[in-house]
Amino acid sequence: MLSSCVCLLSSKTSRYGVATLTLGLILSGIHLGAAQAQRREIPHIVISATAIPTPADRIANTVTVITAEDIQREQRRTVPDVLAKVPGLHVVQSGGPGGVTSLFMRGTNSNHTKVLIDGIDVSNPSNPGRTFDLGQLLTADIERIEVLRGPQSGLYGADAIGGVISITTKKGSGPAKVTGLVEGGAFGTFNQQAQVSGSQANYNYALTAAHLRSTSTPVTPLELLPPGRKRNNDFYDNKTFSTKLGADLTENFGVNLVTRYTDAKLRFTGDEFPPPAFAGVPAAAQSTQVTHQFFTRGEAVWSLLNDRFKNYFGANYTDHWNWNKAPDPAAPTVNKGDRTKYDWRGVLSAMPGQTLVAGLEDETEQLRTSTLTAKNGNKAGYAEIQSVFANRIFLVGNVRRDKNDSFGGHSTYRFAPAVLLPVTETKLKGSYGTGFKAPTLTQLFVNFPFFFANPNLKPEESVGYDVGFEQPIADGRWRFGTTYFHNDIKNLIASNDAGTTNINIGKAETSGVEAFLSVAVTDRLKLRSDYTFTKSIDAITGRELLRRPWRKASITASWNPLDSLSLSATVLHVGDWIDGTRPTFTRVKAPGYTVVNVAADYSANERTSIFGRIDNLFNKHHQNPVGFEQPGFGIFGGVRVASR
Repeated sequence: MLSSCVCLLSSKTSRYGVATLTLGLILSGIHLGAAQAQRREIPHIVISATAIPTPADRIANTVTVITAEDIQREQRRTVPDVLAKVPGLHVVQSGGPGGVTSLFMRGTNSNHTKVLIDGIDVSNPSNPGRTFDLGQLLTADIERIEVLRGPQSGLYGADAIGGVISITTKKGSGPAKVTGLVEGGAFGTFNQQAQVSGSQANYNYALTAAHLRSTSTPVTPLELLPPGRKRNNDFYDNKTFSTKLGADLTENFGVNLVTRYTDAKLRFTGDEFPPPAFAGVPAAAQSTQVTHQFFTRGEAVWSLLNDRFKNYFGANYTDHWNWNKAPDPAAPTVNKGDRTKYDWRGVLSAMPGQTLVAGLEDETEQLRTSTLTAKNGNKAGYAEIQSVFANRIFLVGNVRRDKNDSFGGHSTYRFAPAVLLPVTETKLKGSYGTGFKAPTLTQLFVNFPFFFANPNLKPEESVGYDVGFEQPIADGRWRFGTTYFHNDIKNLIASNDAGTTNINIGKAETSGVEAFLSVAVTDRLKLRSDYTFTKSIDAITGRELLRRPWRKASITASWNPLDSLSLSATVLHVGDWIDGTRPTFTRVKAPGYTVVNVAADYSANERTSIFGRIDNLFNKHHQNPVGFEQPGFGIFGGVRVASR
């Protein structure tokens, strides 16, 4: 359910935003003359915004692209750590590694972001909100992450009110290669990674195994413990195995296969139940959560008309199995959710500058518990046109129709133009689109004591737009820009006044600004500063929504003083927000925090690298969410080896 209070841009917020961008300008002003003499960088390629590879300077939507090189440079081992500094996105994780992770994109709800891994919708049908817990996702095999902001249901269907996170794993190329990594450090950390990859003639392969282990992460705030009770630190162990295979069987026909399996175990401190006279007491013994995830996609690619018409035929299957045991005599609970999906996507280069994309989907999701089995299906079709005029005007429009077994038909769309102005090369951009969140199986079919399912629920709906600009300077070595966004969300699913069932009653409004400045000071020193202001309110009560900070800012520096040495540093500031106390959820104002991370990577030779990092350099104690401490000062280091 949405909570909230009116949020206004304070003078403190304004000062911080100006200070952050000013600091970025001061830092990046070093050696400007040298920077102007360098050539313009090759633009990023973005896939998520249009479903086809497109140069970033032709994209109107706001997209953050994180590459494998970025992940390696900053030595991030889990996806929540990677996403922490992404503008417009607030990451909430209940403790350290393995803790339940929620995302709030542009102020929308935590279940309003669609997560894809190699095109597979990995949301959990057995989860009450049909979300995907990114806390279980390791980075060992990730090639790139694209964070696409704004309503995207016109292309991606349900659950894309806030946006889409699209993750692509590594594909084998070149001669056979074996890589390995061993890392240890604070909180009982001991991680290992191994990968075999390569390609020959008409096939490619990549097989990855990753093990992340953290045996003693302090999570429970000491002030919540009764006198004399010790804190039990969290234990987490994650084993993930993935495979990516591809083969070109003929000049015009190929097949691809991806699989991913995760086996994770978390021991954590929950709250005593039933609670004692004073609420909010962490349990004396730990609870255990075991998670098994299996995702796979098989795909056939058929090219026609001299590669002008490509067809992708896919079959997807996901399986989530969650086992939870509290420290009491009650039996453990087991939830299982699976999804089967068949899809076709066609990409036609109709004429120079004009590309058509069309697709069909048929999916069935299922929830199983010890007492219930529930199922729901959805069929959809969509079409998109991408147009380029004179290499200066870029238009993308799409429309989609979903037909759901539970709530019937629903249409969505998106329109996104961008213009590159001559001489200044200023990019003016904007987008307008709709999104929706389908009711979950739990909301439709699962009854609880004194609370009942509602099979007549309709989808949550949104209309959103953004407008902005990007300006390159000095042949692209400097770049800055800003984007204003606004979302209106209605028919939000919330409890009725009697507290006996869910109905479509809620409304929310989110708006804000995302600004950035990036500078290639030299070819070896690069700086970037990001700032986000977000206002998120319940449109009925006028109260601020929970866990949406007003402001967020970051400064990142990467420096290669030597060809063999890479250094990076990140300063992340998250401002105040409204949260709920643990476990009563009384509204409180959570204080903001600033965290500094640094990392270094040294190539001893072409096959061996030594790396290390310090997280939370100044040991900033903070809770996010309230009632769960985030890891303090930690030193980590290890060795990476490669066969060639």
